[in-house]
Amino acid sequence: MRAVLTWRDKAEHCINDIAFKPDGTQLILAAGSRLLVYDTSDGTLLQPLKGHKDTVYCVAYAKDGKRFASGSADKSVIIWTSKLEGILKYTHNDAIQCVSYNPITHQLASCSSSDFGLWSPEQKSVSKHKSSSKIICCSWTNDGQYLALGMFNGIISIRNKNGEEKVKIERPGGSLSPIWSICWNPSREERNDILAVADWGQKVSFYQLSGKQIGKDRALNFDPCCISYFTKGEYILLGGSDKQVSLFTKDGVRLGTVGEQNSWVWTCQAKPDSNYVVVGCQDGTISFYQLIFSTVHGLYKDRYAYRDSMTDVIVQHLITEQKVRIKCKELVKKIAIYRNRLAIQLPEKILIYELYSEDLSDMHYRVKEKIIKKFECNLLVVCANHIILCQEKRLQCLSFSGVKEREWQMESLIRYIKVIGGPPGREGLLVGLKNGQILKIFVDNLFAIVLLKQATAVRCLDMSASRKKLAVVDENDTCLVYDIDTKELLFQEPNANSVAWNTQCEDMLCFSGGGYLNIKASTFPVHRQKLQGFVVGYNGSKIFCLHVFSISAVEVPQSAPMYQYLDRKLFKEAYQIACLGVTDTDWRELAMEALEGLDFETAKKAFIRVQDLRYLELISSIERKKRGETNNDLFLADVFSYQGKFHEAAKLYKRSGHENLALEMYTDLCMFEYAKDFLGSGDPKETKMLITKQADWARNIKEPKAAVEMYISAGEHVKAIEICGDHGWVDMLIDIARKLDKAEREPLLLCATYLKKLDSPGYAAETYLKMGDLKSLVQLHVETQRWDEAFALGEKHPEFKDDIYMPYAQWLAENDRFEEAQKAFHKAGRQREAVQVLEQLTNNAVAESRFNDAAYYYWMLSMQCLDIAQDPAQKDTMLGKFYHFQRLAELYHGYHAIHRHTEDPFSVHRPETLFNISRFLLHSLPKDTPSGISKVKILFTLAKQSKALGAYRLARHAYDKLRGLYIPARFQKSIELGTLTIRAKPFHDSEELVPLCYRCSTNNPLLNNLGNVCINCRQPFIFSASSYDVLHLVEFYLEEGITDEEAISLIDLEVLRPKRDDRQLEIANNSSQILRLVETKDSIGDEDPFTAKLSFEQGGSEFVPVVVSRLVLRSMSRRDVLIKRWPPPLRWQYFRSLLPDASITMCPSCFQMFHSEDYELLVLQHGCCPYCRRCKDDPGP
Repeated sequence: MRAVLTWRDKAEHCINDIAFKPDGTQLILAAGSRLLVYDTSDGTLLQPLKGHKDTVYCVAYAKDGKRFASGSADKSVIIWTSKLEGILKYTHNDAIQCVSYNPITHQLASCSSSDFGLWSPEQKSVSKHKSSSKIICCSWTNDGQYLALGMFNGIISIRNKNGEEKVKIERPGGSLSPIWSICWNPSREERNDILAVADWGQKVSFYQLSGKQIGKDRALNFDPCCISYFTKGEYILLGGSDKQVSLFTKDGVRLGTVGEQNSWVWTCQAKPDSNYVVVGCQDGTISFYQLIFSTVHGLYKDRYAYRDSMTDVIVQHLITEQKVRIKCKELVKKIAIYRNRLAIQLPEKILIYELYSEDLSDMHYRVKEKIIKKFECNLLVVCANHIILCQEKRLQCLSFSGVKEREWQMESLIRYIKVIGGPPGREGLLVGLKNGQILKIFVDNLFAIVLLKQATAVRCLDMSASRKKLAVVDENDTCLVYDIDTKELLFQEPNANSVAWNTQCEDMLCFSGGGYLNIKASTFPVHRQKLQGFVVGYNGSKIFCLHVFSISAVEVPQSAPMYQYLDRKLFKEAYQIACLGVTDTDWRELAMEALEGLDFETAKKAFIRVQDLRYLELISSIERKKRGETNNDLFLADVFSYQGKFHEAAKLYKRSGHENLALEMYTDLCMFEYAKDFLGSGDPKETKMLITKQADWARNIKEPKAAVEMYISAGEHVKAIEICGDHGWVDMLIDIARKLDKAEREPLLLCATYLKKLDSPGYAAETYLKMGDLKSLVQLHVETQRWDEAFALGEKHPEFKDDIYMPYAQWLAENDRFEEAQKAFHKAGRQREAVQVLEQLTNNAVAESRFNDAAYYYWMLSMQCLDIAQDPAQKDTMLGKFYHFQRLAELYHGYHAIHRHTEDPFSVHRPETLFNISRFLLHSLPKDTPSGISKVKILFTLAKQSKALGAYRLARHAYDKLRGLYIPARFQKSIELGTLTIRAKPFHDSEELVPLCYRCSTNNPLLNNLGNVCINCRQPFIFSASSYDVLHLVEFYLEEGITDEEAISLIDLEVLRPKRDDRQLEIANNSSQILRLVETKDSIGDEDPFTAKLSFEQGGSEFVPVVVSRLVLRSMSRRDVLIKRWPPPLRWQYFRSLLPDASITMCPSCFQMFHSEDYELLVLQHGCCPYCRRCKDDPGP
């Protein structure tokens, strides 16, 4: 580091403080009672500023450059604009000692002997805070959050933006060590804010924002008057009573002197973002310096060592980019590196380091020796066991213990020195002198060997790897290359500032100069490319270049010198150059040139490098043929064919008697027209083979249509079909299939397979028909789910019935069409599978609480059993199952409403319906309750609806029954509450709810021990399948001898009857029950012969059915009779409506009875019968 004085001036008074404008163009000085404004470029005094009445002690510029402030002994602070105009003035009670602007908020801190103030442009007044001691200096942190105050009593107070004290640092010296200058480190790379403190205890210290000291105090041996940071916090400037400004590291290590003065230095500042420093002194001198930092470094092969932060050494591996830092904590003056040795010269000693291991990639160094002695030298070189010091004309060789072993005195100044290798302790040195002499010195020999002498001074030297050639750069920027043995000048090149031989190639060197990199191979012309910096090493394809302070490895392809060798057919030399680093294209060019030059060894190596197996096989083939074949025509034909000279190759093949090789060449190259011309009218087999190969080629180059045509013409139908099928060409497949003979089953079958895959089942069916393969046709219809065609084929060929209906049924089941699947199984004669499907559906419906579905499936099961019962062998068993499943269907159909009512929050059924269903289920349930049906839910619903409708006695009975059952937790509370509240109700049921027997007009109790039959006449009640009201129907039976057909014909004979009374009809339209109560038995008997058949013995325990004769049948009206037309083996059932005007509808499929209005509404809602799900448009059974 050295300081160059840029300009100097002298004021009349002491320079108390200095502040730079943030852009660095102006300098504000506090001198006497005035402010002096200088131009920093040339030291011109721009303007003196008058505003203070006494000595100006301090000045500070705002970070934004808009204003600056000055403080004076006249107790005032003046705010100035950047145009040098005063705009504001305020005062303190004592002299102003220091001012500082907040770098973020531009808040101004002004400090006096007794207090400090905080002012910002947006506030009118200055907030002042008392101080316990005189404030000498102040500084803001980088983020503007805290202000540090240095006191005369040795205390540092850290305040926040409001002036409140947050940290107090008490120094050991107390009032004997006044804090004269402080400054926060401006670096943003530091993790913590670091405060540098200089006191008149002649110490410099460092603190964190928390008040914790960093390291120890560093002694100065002078009284510091100013401290400031330089170049973004890397260094510290310190000046004071020692009459000089010194440069320190940021850790307090002294590096050197910036400038010596004639009086005390009161202030020093660094110009923003530059390497300039201004110094102000007691005698009024202002000095402006430029600091120049020289590069201290050393290089050996791929290891580069350089100085960093003046006190550290970084060793960089240029290939792996690894770096290691060695902290010396003192100024590093010289660096030398050689093999595993590293020498570092410090002011008072030299440190010798060595690597931990012999590993080439190892980057860990340890101290080997220390030479505690001060040396003055221009150059430093390290060897295995020695260090070499160069001082002008003298070279000294010292051991690592510091003992001088040898000394060489030169005739002229030493300009360049380099270690060129050798055994440990006997290394050779290459030395260049100013007088042009070039010497070789061995460290164990006192005598220097003169290699050669030239007329111009030496600037740079290097020796080739074989020690046979020497490259010199002289003071005229000329690169000269000599033969060391003959001293002959081989060549010279201009515009060079440094030179380096390639360590891996004897005849290659590079030199730099004028912003270009020049590469020279042998005596060929120079290859030039742009490159900034100095060449310091050349290893293989990597050139090490030093630019400013950093070194980098530049990868340079060696293409240009390689082509220079190729032009002269020097293939082996070109191969050596290529091994240093060229592109794949260059390798291929080298291989082709060597092959054309018949240098097969070099060509083989180059083709191996680019992994070109094709040409390697050619070379191998040529080498074999050369051993066993003497025909040069065949050899030349192979070369011509690989070079693309195909016609010449074919002629040579024919001349050598190898026409087959020519034909193979043409077909391999897909040059079929040339092959046909070459073949002429030859063997038909070869022609067919040629067409097939041409088709294969067309297929490979993605010309499938041409390939298909060629395959067909060659008779290769299977390959043609495969291409058409893979590309989905249905039309071409159809044409091929239609043209093929039916005896060619394999291609026809392949055609059909592809047509099936391509979703063209119609054409596939046509192909199967052509083959006569009906089984495959059936399978096609089944796989494509073309069931209509499959059924039609099954009708013609019953032997395929199982092959059709079984897959159809399975397909229906897989698509959740279980009802249709069951029918299909039934149709296929698979009764067991049909029943299994229904049973599984039923069990699933019950398990999933889909009781309406369960009812439907049970009804279907019953009808299935009835169908099977036509077989006399299974009649009794199946009829039993029929009645059982019919009963379960009725139970689950009714229970569905109960379940919905108890589980869903909203009920779709009227209370009367739920009441009727509950009673129906209680009377109908067998001893073993069917799966899924909860008696608790039935009783709970009955109790709840009975209570709501006024059937209190029945509700009380239901609640009593519930007490004996296990109650789910969710019903527990409701049932307990209902049990309590029902006790407050009367002990009877509403008469409106009592059911009436339409045969004997007897009122039946709500809870009937006999079940769903009349307690008087034992006539079974007939319920509506929707509202579960008792319908006004009476079942009657035919006398013996009357067939169903005769009964129908008799009923259809309508007999005229006397017209009924209008009043009776009107009442009948209102309520059927009221009509029965007002009519007399005699009047009915007079009108209707059927009523006479309703008589029975009162109180009989046996049920007496109503049996009618032909006379009675003839008297009936067709609209009053409902008939359940069961299929055999069951008999039909006949029912007579006793209230004809109250319409009743019976489903023709399931024979369930409904009030007509209810049925029509349900069919409109669901589109089908709610019981058997027969659609309204479906015909009856």
